[in-house]
Amino acid sequence: MALTPEDVVNKRFQPTKFREGYDQDEVDDFLDEVVVELRRLTAENDELRQRLQAAESAPQSAQTEQPAPAAEPEPEPVPAPVEAAPEPAPVAAAAPATTVPADEDTEGTTNLLTLARRLHEEHVREGIEKRDALIAEGTAQAARLVSEAEAKQRQIIADTENTNRQRVQVLEQEQRQLEGKIDELRTFERDYRAQLKSYIQGQLSELDSSNEQSGLTPAPASAQGFGN
Repeated sequence: MALTPEDVVNKRFQPTKFREGYDQDEVDDFLDEVVVELRRLTAENDELRQRLQAAESAPQSAQTEQPAPAAEPEPEPVPAPVEAAPEPAPVAAAAPATTVPADEDTEGTTNLLTLARRLHEEHVREGIEKRDALIAEGTAQAARLVSEAEAKQRQIIADTENTNRQRVQVLEQEQRQLEGKIDELRTFERDYRAQLKSYIQGQLSELDSSNEQSGLTPAPASAQGFGN
């Protein structure tokens, strides 16, 4: 996978269904891909750096290993006419042929070094941009996750407090209702006892009156004291 800064910037994660935030597995997979790509870029940068060092050391070794041009033999004096003197001219003309390949090799090496250096700088700059983008994204995402977790924790605490408060209110209301019923039962019992006592006393009074009118013997003391 050839990862570019645009891929990192434009990456969008799918939101989760049951909680806020992003799918953790998807984020982990994407970060794994980023790590693999950064390792590949690091290895490539190291390889280019080695090539650059080898290319920089190549001209020096070529210059040291290049044999020095052989000295031209001095023409022996020939007791010949003046017309035969220009014969050594071809040897002098062949001397520039040895310098032309050296210039071409130097120019090619310089171009190779320039290209390698430019590629190295581009890869280093691209790696730095990706690193900064990943660090910024990771920092922002971490801050967002921490903020979401804190907000969720506060919400849970608030919901728990509200639930407990409602339960306490319900229990207090039920307690008041029970106390009211107990008071009603006590009042009913007191009234019932008073009414029952009054009824029994009335019955006893009527019984005594009827006995006196009929001339019957009064009831025993034990029976008279039953209603007291």
